[in-house]
Amino acid sequence: MPYETITVETQGPVALFTLNRPEKLNAWTPKMSEELAHAMESANENAAVGAVVMTGAGRGFCAGADMEATFKTRIDGGDPGENTADGQGGMPAGLDWVDLCRRSKPLVAAVNGAAVGIGLTQILPFDVIVASEKAKFGMGFIKMGLVPELASTHLLVQRMGFGRASEMALSGRLYSGREAGETGLADHVTEPDALIGKAMEIAESFAANPDRQLRMTKALLTRNGAPVDLRDVQQSETELLRECWKSPEHAEAVNAFIEKRPVKFR
Repeated sequence: MPYETITVETQGPVALFTLNRPEKLNAWTPKMSEELAHAMESANENAAVGAVVMTGAGRGFCAGADMEATFKTRIDGGDPGENTADGQGGMPAGLDWVDLCRRSKPLVAAVNGAAVGIGLTQILPFDVIVASEKAKFGMGFIKMGLVPELASTHLLVQRMGFGRASEMALSGRLYSGREAGETGLADHVTEPDALIGKAMEIAESFAANPDRQLRMTKALLTRNGAPVDLRDVQQSETELLRECWKSPEHAEAVNAFIEKRPVKFR
């Protein structure tokens, strides 16, 4: 499958995925998620690959969903692609991203720049998050008249604790790479030039271990980390997200972004 929004290369036992829309700060589209899912399943089937690292091209990691290609398209009555209306959290129908991440080989995010909205929630189910000091993290959903998705209302609390997760989600403010490390959102923080090296080092330490037992261990961590069914979490998020898509607050936020003006909720 030829990829248009990502690149994939193998470095020893590690597959390196790079989000590749640098002119848009690697803004997310349904096509990107489909390509990532295909690449991840291919890595899962490749015995020579023991772990995956994901990063972004250029100065961004993933600056959220592509505003015009996703939200504006939906507001105008279209579907951003592959029946996202019936999917989980805006993903194409039939793609359970959270489940895919948790049943896949070990995943390491190497966050080189902005990771906002779905740019952040798509990596919360990863096993390890490594952040550059130049990274920026944000749960900007509230500022777009939306609620979070991809089981992030559970996973963010697991990573940061209830109070810090509440502050991040309810304020919508950006956190620096250093803050992400101090609050537990990122597991490691590095200088920019050391980011990929650190992520690869961690991935290689995972890849040195047997695939079957790695995935068994991930399944146990998923099941036993907290008594919560992530499918139920996603379902409750998606129900409210569908309401938000139709709300005047969301339309105002998208139009303000496109028109390059301040948003006005009140």
